[in-house]
Amino acid sequence: MDLNLLKLILQIVLAITGIAVILLVLLHRGKGGGLSDMFGGGVSSSASASGVAERNLDRLTVTLAVVFGAAAVGLGVLERFM
Repeated sequence: MDLNLLKLILQIVLAITGIAVILLVLLHRGKGGGLSDMFGGGVSSSASASGVAERNLDRLTVTLAVVFGAAAVGLGVLERFM
């Protein structure tokens, strides 16, 4: 595989996962005591996410953060040896 193509793919993956991680973090329910209280996130209601949905959101966020980190490291290694 051409190294320029691999670099382009890693840059696209890095951009997409970066935006996705930001959006997923913003979807998390505020636990209180932070900036989420300022914007009304600290108000608990019965319509809040269930435990299963929150755990799945946590898993997806962590998975995408790991992919983001791997893409960043891969791009750094590729830049170093290219």
